[in-house]
Amino acid sequence: MTLTFEHIHLISADADAAAQWYVDKLGAEIVRKSEVRGAPQINVNLGGATLLVRGQRAGEEPQSTNAMQHFADYSSHNEWGVDHFGLVYTGDLRAYAAELKSKGVTFLVEPYDFMPKAVISYVAAPDNVSIEIVQGQG
Repeated sequence: MTLTFEHIHLISADADAAAQWYVDKLGAEIVRKSEVRGAPQINVNLGGATLLVRGQRAGEEPQSTNAMQHFADYSSHNEWGVDHFGLVYTGDLRAYAAELKSKGVTFLVEPYDFMPKAVISYVAAPDNVSIEIVQGQG
């Protein structure tokens, strides 16, 4: 028996707008829209991974995560649990960052040399979700 990765589940104040952000800004594809337990749920394919973006369900009172904080030589949300999810961009990450900025994407951390030959950055997605984008080595 083996495990494989299935999805990331995001709870959103506006599921439709959040799903569309991933399409417009990062080139994702909306695969399915449905209603699950009284809330909209949108399956989004982003780089081969599934994001389940859903709205608030009856009885839930979602709390916002901490904003990204900057420390001496790193950044984090400074709380337990998931800090961010990561994507790999194969190409010049700094040039891609300029393209994303032209689409209105906000960078929490501009592309920088994290280690020799390792350029990383963080962008702000809807609902205070942080996405790390790493420059691929290919």
